[in-house]
Amino acid sequence: MAPSFSNEHILWWLYSLPTIVTLDDISTNITYWASFTIGLFFCFGLMAWAISPPGGPTWSNWRNQMARVAILGPRGLPIFGSLFTLSRGLTHRTLDCMAQTRAAHKPFMRLSLGSTPLVFTSDPEVAREILTSPHFADRPIKQSAKQLMFSRAIGFAPSGAYWRLLRKIAASHLFVPKRISAHEGAHMSAYASMINLIFKEQSLHGLVSLRKHLQKASLNIMGNVFGKTYDLTNENINQEFKELHELVKEGFELLGAFNWSDHLTWLENIYDPCRVVHRCSKLVPQVQNFVRNIIYEHRNHRMNRNDSSENFDFVDVLLSLDGEEKLAEDDMIGVLWEMIFRGTDTIALTIEWIIAELILNPTMQSKLQNEIDKAIIDGPTISSIARLPYLQAVVKETLRLHTPGPLLSWARLSTTDVHLARGMVVPLGTTTMINMWSITHDPNVWDEPLVFKPERFVESEGGIDVDIRGSDL
Repeated sequence: MAPSFSNEHILWWLYSLPTIVTLDDISTNITYWASFTIGLFFCFGLMAWAISPPGGPTWSNWRNQMARVAILGPRGLPIFGSLFTLSRGLTHRTLDCMAQTRAAHKPFMRLSLGSTPLVFTSDPEVAREILTSPHFADRPIKQSAKQLMFSRAIGFAPSGAYWRLLRKIAASHLFVPKRISAHEGAHMSAYASMINLIFKEQSLHGLVSLRKHLQKASLNIMGNVFGKTYDLTNENINQEFKELHELVKEGFELLGAFNWSDHLTWLENIYDPCRVVHRCSKLVPQVQNFVRNIIYEHRNHRMNRNDSSENFDFVDVLLSLDGEEKLAEDDMIGVLWEMIFRGTDTIALTIEWIIAELILNPTMQSKLQNEIDKAIIDGPTISSIARLPYLQAVVKETLRLHTPGPLLSWARLSTTDVHLARGMVVPLGTTTMINMWSITHDPNVWDEPLVFKPERFVESEGGIDVDIRGSDL
């Protein structure tokens, strides 16, 4: 029979408890149990680390048991893997140091970012095998990129019928020489406007911040996607350009922000220091309204235009598609937004690096100026580029030394278990990244890799002719 307690018993215990258990006892017990709990967690963490396979918690034995040659890598921490190591600083530099420390890690290194299994390579031959394999056709997409509609655009759409349709449209209708040359006049106008603004600022202040001018000029050129060319010298009529500039700027910040929930999904509604989800949900309707208004504007003017199809901008081209090629309006928004977004900052940063290197190397600057003066007599055109081999070499050397997107631009996602030539296996659903910075700075591949030497790409001076569009690696 269970004992019964009267109200008198309960009151006696309540009043007597402070004399039986003192504050010192409580403090001592709390300290003891806290220390015990921390020690217990530490022991379990140490045991989990000791039994975890190379590469961390996402690489259980079954993921690598089919391979003849095991992929090695750091264990990292339980649950988090190498998340803390790669979430700060320059990730491509950190990975390069890790690969240089252990020679076995250079061809392929595996690790874990939270719940995301990754493999990295710094080897040109392995990189070539990955980039040419149909089993790495997909790209991993961050939460922010998915929210910003890039999953419906050419760069991030998963392989399949829709992705093949976008590739076909791009190759057959968008990026054809006649259509590109049709916008040459608008490009020249944008460049002339930029140079005038730079000259004006230099005259007034002596010093010029080039990046803002380069970004605006690049965005203005990419505005040709919408059939727009903005007069940047007139501040009063450029509200639309200012709005577009702010949208692109916010999008870059969101894509560049490290989002913990990309790799620890259970943190999505708990920890978001950069407020990525909130800012994306605010930006997307603004982007949709901006692009949709331009689509409606083009649709309303199509019946009244007599331009030939060669003079169509990209919006006109997408609106003219019929049958199986016709895209839904939301898909058009995603495609157009990606084209504007991805073509702006990369161009500006590359040109800024070119100018910086030429300032540091006045002899090369003079050599390039002499080539331009001799080759261009009646004014610059796109066809003039073929007569400027040293200019092409300067651009190639800049892309080598200052690789844009050294990791994420080359990321792939395995669509099946992929058996590589060296006997290694990349399991299904593994994010595969190529450390292009490491490859372009490898002393085994390049002579004096840290030195800016455009001559390495000039055939007449003993260099090699490299195709920067992807056929050469």
